[in-house]
Amino acid sequence: MYMPRMMLAPAALLAAALSACSSAPEQQSVAAPPLAGARIGGPFALIDQNNRATTDRDFAGRYRIMYFGYTFCPDICPTDVQNIGAAMRLLEKSDPALAGRVVPIFVSIDPARDTPAVLKQFVSAFHPRLVGLTGNPQEIARVAKKYGIFFARGKGNADGYLMEHSRQIYLMDPAGKPLALLPETPPQAMADEITKWAK
Repeated sequence: MYMPRMMLAPAALLAAALSACSSAPEQQSVAAPPLAGARIGGPFALIDQNNRATTDRDFAGRYRIMYFGYTFCPDICPTDVQNIGAAMRLLEKSDPALAGRVVPIFVSIDPARDTPAVLKQFVSAFHPRLVGLTGNPQEIARVAKKYGIFFARGKGNADGYLMEHSRQIYLMDPAGKPLALLPETPPQAMADEITKWAK
């Protein structure tokens, strides 16, 4: 009986060692956010839905959900922003302290129509803390470029036209650095991703 026990001991030690080795890379991958080090984001100076001058420094110390779209969008933008609002409400239930440190931000890529007044009506329909930002065309082009957002005026005329644009939803850290792309749907997946990377 003594000999089998002696033989089991090295086998158990080997299994433990292999287990420790195999878990190390997994821990490293979890520790590094997927967009860590990416050149996304940067300073901006825009106008919010209350017609106040707003810069990136106003959000210092808080996580930010950054989404670019336009209020006249017939389907995609309202759906994405609705999901952002729903994810925020889920987060407010599961982790109120964390939710309080997350600011959802909607940046218009259609400043010709998205005045502060129009933005205010739009953002208030989705979440009470959703910030709407607009500016002149040059300012919007600069901030969109910093976030890797493509946009262009599409079909239509001055009275009614569509905007083509990319639809990334970024999670930025309290210093304004990128952490991850958030899934567009469902809201629970978005809330889970925020919880995973926001500490």
